[in-house]
Amino acid sequence: MWAYNSVFYQIYPIGFCGAPTCNDGECVPRIRKLMEWSDYFKELGIDSILLNPIFESDNHGYDTRDFKNIDCRLGTNKDFADVCKDLHEHKVKIVLDGVFNHVGRGFWAFKDVQEKKWDSPYKDWFHINFDGNSQYNDGFWYEGWEGHFELVKLNLQNPAVVDYLLDCVKFWVDTFDIDGLRLDVAYSLDHNFMRRLRSFTQELKPGFALIGEVLFGDYNLIVNDEMLHSCTNYECYKGIFSSFNSMNMFEIAHSLHRQYGADQWCIYRGKHLMSFVDNHDVTRLASILTNKNHIPLAYGLLFGMPGIPCLYYGSEWGEEGVKAPDNDYALRPCFEKPEPNELTELIKQLIAIRQSSDALCNGSYRNVVLTNHQLVFERMSDKEKILVAINASGDAFTANHGDLNGHMTELLSDKEICLTGQLEMEPYSIQYLRINE
Repeated sequence: MWAYNSVFYQIYPIGFCGAPTCNDGECVPRIRKLMEWSDYFKELGIDSILLNPIFESDNHGYDTRDFKNIDCRLGTNKDFADVCKDLHEHKVKIVLDGVFNHVGRGFWAFKDVQEKKWDSPYKDWFHINFDGNSQYNDGFWYEGWEGHFELVKLNLQNPAVVDYLLDCVKFWVDTFDIDGLRLDVAYSLDHNFMRRLRSFTQELKPGFALIGEVLFGDYNLIVNDEMLHSCTNYECYKGIFSSFNSMNMFEIAHSLHRQYGADQWCIYRGKHLMSFVDNHDVTRLASILTNKNHIPLAYGLLFGMPGIPCLYYGSEWGEEGVKAPDNDYALRPCFEKPEPNELTELIKQLIAIRQSSDALCNGSYRNVVLTNHQLVFERMSDKEKILVAINASGDAFTANHGDLNGHMTELLSDKEICLTGQLEMEPYSIQYLRINE
C-alpha cells in the first residue's frame, strides 16, 4: 500500500481558500489556489494531500448537500479536476474526506422527505420516526449525529444508501482520479458498509487507500484486511504533547511500545496508523506545547515513530491556533502563501530522511534509553537500523547503553561518528543515527 511510505499534508479547504463559513451560493474558483502551492508541496517533500470536505454543503463541509458537486464556494468540478491533474503532475496523491455517516439538512434526499414525509421514496435513507417531531419542526423526528441535528444520520444498513454512496465514490475516481479516502467518524460507521467499500474500491482502483478517523477503542476492529488500511492514532497524538508538557517521556514511550513493540501482547505491530501532532479538530501544536523549544522535538518524534506522518497546513512553520468551545475557526485559517522558516527547513529534512529509510517507514520499534526527559528508540528493518534520540531537557545529557556502540551516520548533520556505549545529547535536541554495519 503506497500510503504506508507516504508523508501526508492535511488541508481544510474552506478555511485554506478563504471561503465564507456559511454557503452564500456564490461560485468562486477558490480551490484553484492549491495549484499555487503545488511547487511548495514538492519542495517540502510531500507526496500525499488529505483534503477535508470539498463537496456542496450547508456550512462547514460535513453537512453535505450534494456528493457529486464541488462546493460552489470552492469552484466547479472542472476547477477541482484541474487541481487534481496538477497535483498528480507534481507526484502528489489525493485523498478526500468521505463523509458517509451523515449529511446536512440541505441534502437533496432529506429535503424530499421534508416535502413529502412518508410518501418520499427516501424516507428509509435516514433514521426517521413520523410519530415525533424535530427541533426544526419538520413534522417528524430523525436521528442526528451524536445529538447534532444539523447532521442527519444516514441509514447505512439500507442497500439503496450504500449503492448511492459507492456510486459517488466511483464518480470521484472517474472525474478526479482520486487515490483514497479519509472516512469521517469511522468509529460510527457500519462495519458491513466498510467491508463493502473496501472490496468495491479495490476493484475500482487497485491501491485505493482507506484511512479512518478513530478517536478511541481497539483500532484492530476496523484496520484489517477486510476494512480499512489505516486510522488516526489519537492515543499517540495525546501522548506526544502530554509527554513534553509534563516532562515525562515515559507516556509516549509506553504508548509506542504498547502499540508497536516486540512483546507478544503489543497490539498494532505491522500496521501503519496515521500519526499527527495536530489537525483541523484540535488545538495546534505551537499553542498546546507549554515550552516552544519542544516544537521541533515533537516533529522529530513524529517522523521517527512508526506510522504514516501527517502535517496540518501551517503548523510546519509554527502557526498557532486554539480550539474554541463552540467553533474551530481559529484552527482553519486562510494563508495567502506558504511562510517557511527554520522549523519548516527541519521538517523538510525529516521528510527526506523518512522517505529514504526503510527502517523508519516499515521497521520494528524498541525503547533503548528512557528517562523522564530523554527517549532513545530503535527502528529496525531487514535493510537498516536507526536510532532516534530526543532530549526534551534544557540541559545536556549523556545516554549510556550497550546498544550505543559502533560507527554511525548522524542523518540530520550528515556526520560520521563512533560511539562507545555513550551518546552525548545537546539541550533540546533531536538525533537520527543510522548504524553502519
